[in-house]
Amino acid sequence: MTLHLDDLRVRHLGACRYDSPFSEMLSSKQTSPHYVAEGDRVLLEDTVSMIAGHDLPAGLVPSFEAAGPRRKIYFDPSRVTAGIVTCGGLCPGLNNVIRGLVQELSVHYKVKRILGFRNGLQGLTAEHRDDTIELTPERVRDIHKAGGTILGSSRGGQDADEMVDSLVLRDVDIMFVIGGDGGMRAATFLSKAIKARGLDIAVIGVPKTIDNDLPFTDQSFGFQSAFARATDFISSVSVEAAASPNGVGIVKLMGRHSGFIASYAALAANGADIVLIPEVPFTLGGPDGLLAHVEHHVRAKGYVVIVLAEGAGQDLFDEHGQPQHNGRGTDASGNVKLGNIGELLKERITDHLTAVGLAPTMRYLDPSYAIRSIAANAYDSVYCLRLAHAAVHAAMAGRTEAAVARWRRRFVHVPLSLMTSRRNQVDPDGDLWMSVLETTCQPAEFGSAPDRESIRSSVFSA
Repeated sequence: MTLHLDDLRVRHLGACRYDSPFSEMLSSKQTSPHYVAEGDRVLLEDTVSMIAGHDLPAGLVPSFEAAGPRRKIYFDPSRVTAGIVTCGGLCPGLNNVIRGLVQELSVHYKVKRILGFRNGLQGLTAEHRDDTIELTPERVRDIHKAGGTILGSSRGGQDADEMVDSLVLRDVDIMFVIGGDGGMRAATFLSKAIKARGLDIAVIGVPKTIDNDLPFTDQSFGFQSAFARATDFISSVSVEAAASPNGVGIVKLMGRHSGFIASYAALAANGADIVLIPEVPFTLGGPDGLLAHVEHHVRAKGYVVIVLAEGAGQDLFDEHGQPQHNGRGTDASGNVKLGNIGELLKERITDHLTAVGLAPTMRYLDPSYAIRSIAANAYDSVYCLRLAHAAVHAAMAGRTEAAVARWRRRFVHVPLSLMTSRRNQVDPDGDLWMSVLETTCQPAEFGSAPDRESIRSSVFSA
């Protein structure tokens, strides 16, 4: 996916005419290793060869607008009504972002009216648009201590024009959408419907996904909390498997299309013998297949521990009369329902080990909901707060149809269209997966070697 400078520019509602409450603080700040001045930009790419490949002057190389407070702002804060909505599945840190948005709007920009729309984008429909709560610093003071979201959440698409009607009826000037790829798509449709009507409403996305699969961000908020919690389950199943005759421990973690949680959790726990992710296909049978490798571990040390991403091995369902994409339907967000790879592996491993005289003791954990519902850890708490600050600064400065993200450790504005343009995935040829292979000592492939170039092109194409 080739990007140019114009692809990375965010839309402005108009000229900024009001003094920012941060104008005096910013008067002497310049770009440094720890700060990006508002007129500066952050490079998309970070290697000499990539930048040289553009053969362009430095000012025309693809780059993002820096996030942060501006000297001048677009909206008069005394007249602003802001709205906040949380969309999609739960993720550690949702309440932290809500709290950060409310505090920044109220304390620094003196915004008097902040509405929380209930139960996701459903709260913007005609039937539910009055189901809102007033958000104040007092109301959100301690919400960061709990998991989930005080606003509730839901999946599913709503009519963009109906949602715009709700914003107009509630006099909303700024709308913050906290969500994953579905939420970012909805925010894009909402922005375009607002623009088509010529309305002066800013839409800013705060991207979240526990799978860490949204592009153009170093990491999604909540991801670190999630994989840290997942390590506890890996450690538990490792103890159980080691204490059992012919023990087989399997931990199935979230990751429909991306194996980041499985990879990072396995590295952190350092107790997995095998890690299976969607980006790296594998086969079960044969002398080099997964089942043979499992048998080897059980014979050699008495047990085996497998960490499994939920989207791994979906092609194996074709072999068992369960089509991968047909017959299982989609969820409310339009995602194809996955086959239960954990149950399939339990069955096949049990059959294989029993057949070779190693009847297994199976220990299987699927802690997905126990992981995504926890409160954010210290790292994510700070990250969520800083994302919230960046989102408020962007909105007050009249940016719209944009998301805030951290890129190359800098906070930036990313056009919403880019947040859903592709999927962030583990590169089978990258250093993260290399670290997994080094730690587990598993082979690069189970079974016949797949066409690595075709895997890369399918994983990293737009």
